Amino acid sequence: MSAISLQAPFDREQARALRAGDSVLISGTVLAARDAAHKRLVECLEAGTSLPVELEGQVIYYVGPSPARPGHALGAAGPTTSGRMDAYAPRLMAEGVAGMIGKGYRSQAVVEAMKTYGVPYLASVGGAGALLSQCITSYTVLAWPELGPEALARMEVRNFPAVVVIDCLGNNLYEQNQAQYRTL
Repeated sequence: MSAISLQAPFDREQARALRAGDSVLISGTVLAARDAAHKRLVECLEAGTSLPVELEGQVIYYVGPSPARPGHALGAAGPTTSGRMDAYAPRLMAEGVAGMIGKGYRSQAVVEAMKTYGVPYLASVGGAGALLSQCITSYTVLAWPELGPEALARMEVRNFPAVVVIDCLGNNLYEQNQAQYRTL
């Protein structure tokens, strides 16, 4: 099975067409943000202040990269545990986020929001941050530089590999793959 090439930010219809188990290669602009940046984004929304970035169509990669070596955009850039963003993800999807990349399980509330807003959740390989960073051609902090690696940033990526783990219908690759090994 060949990987599906996607351009980020995501086209809504293309994002809705992805299914659990699809392998993808993402190129284009992806936002980098972890829990501290997510918290600040939601605080801005609740306060009615402007966001430092337009969220419509955006793909957010849950990453806190290590410092760049000379000649590189950044150091290791592996995914962080997505559950840390679960308190904020539904609100950001309501504001237009069209895709999320991380690792690990998501709460039922997040899955329901994904179904409501047509947003897929993709996983990238944990422990492969040095390899993944080779797909990142630039990294620019957009807001909250005092958060260090948790700052909100823009990344340009080329053929960034991921797998659709939960699609916008709620099909969950983690659950499907575990079910075959369960016994009653």
